[in-house]
Amino acid sequence: MSHPPMRPGMLDAPHRQASFGDFRLESGEVVHDFRLSYVTHGAVNDARDNAILVTVSLTGNHHRLDFLIGPGKALDTDRYFVVCVDPIGNGLTSSPSNSARQPGMAFPHFALRDMVASQLRLLHGELGIESLAAVVGASMGGMQALQWGVSHPGFARKLVAMTPMARTAPWAVAVVETARRALMADPAWNGNGFDGTPERGWRAWSGVMSVLAGRTPAALHEMFDEPLDVLGWMDKLTADNRANGFDATDWLYQSWAYQAHDVGSTPGFDGDTGAALASIRAPTLILAPPLDVFNPVLSAREAADGIPNASLVEIPSVQGHQAAATASPADGVFLNACIARFLEA
Repeated sequence: MSHPPMRPGMLDAPHRQASFGDFRLESGEVVHDFRLSYVTHGAVNDARDNAILVTVSLTGNHHRLDFLIGPGKALDTDRYFVVCVDPIGNGLTSSPSNSARQPGMAFPHFALRDMVASQLRLLHGELGIESLAAVVGASMGGMQALQWGVSHPGFARKLVAMTPMARTAPWAVAVVETARRALMADPAWNGNGFDGTPERGWRAWSGVMSVLAGRTPAALHEMFDEPLDVLGWMDKLTADNRANGFDATDWLYQSWAYQAHDVGSTPGFDGDTGAALASIRAPTLILAPPLDVFNPVLSAREAADGIPNASLVEIPSVQGHQAAATASPADGVFLNACIARFLEA
């Protein structure tokens, strides 16, 4: 398993793995020799009730919310035991790219609920955690946070979901499908897998996911006085994305899980998304910017409206989907303050 290059702002912590042997998925398929990657920050208290689980976004890793973690920050490590778990298919936890017995397209398809199931097994089996102070995540991590509230009511005392969807919106499906087509248009795609690294495909993918879906017109207007300067910035984003080493097949698999997600398909709800949201007992904080051209703000609003004890807070940012990250230092300051107030209330 490879680790992306450390960058400024990332927290250096011992990289851990939990081995589960055969891990059965919701579909009934099995991932053999399953390994779950994670890191921890802070210490568990005597009551073992101060743990916060951080769930991770599409293509993200356990550093995804490092800007919220540390003394005096929202996830204060002087107070909380913070567990950051890598999701299935991100190249650190078991994935098509690192499976010896089920490599590449032989890897079974998984769902976001399988990610949640692996996290529960880690908490119970490896860490001895029987309850959580909170689950916190952004984008696909926020979607997992809401799924925690549906699948395991009462386990987490609070939920924080940034730019989430309870059910993947048609727009988001269209975005990931377009990005997949960009990857599969590369000559390295043979119709049933990649024969090599799809360099041209990744370049197009970066334009779709990191720019068109990840930002807004206002964000780029603020960043560039000269319109053509955006081209050099796009080249740098592409280089940074490639340096992170995310595998193309891993991205296909995670995006398939992303687009298929619906809390309503949780066993017992018969596809009723509203009923699933209404079952969430934990106080829930949902955060979204005014405009998000990947996970539509409408989806965040619908989730907040459907959860009995939820509040929706607007992130005052023009950064779009990247408002739940560190594209703007001001966004990080706002999120730390807002989430800290919610957790302390």
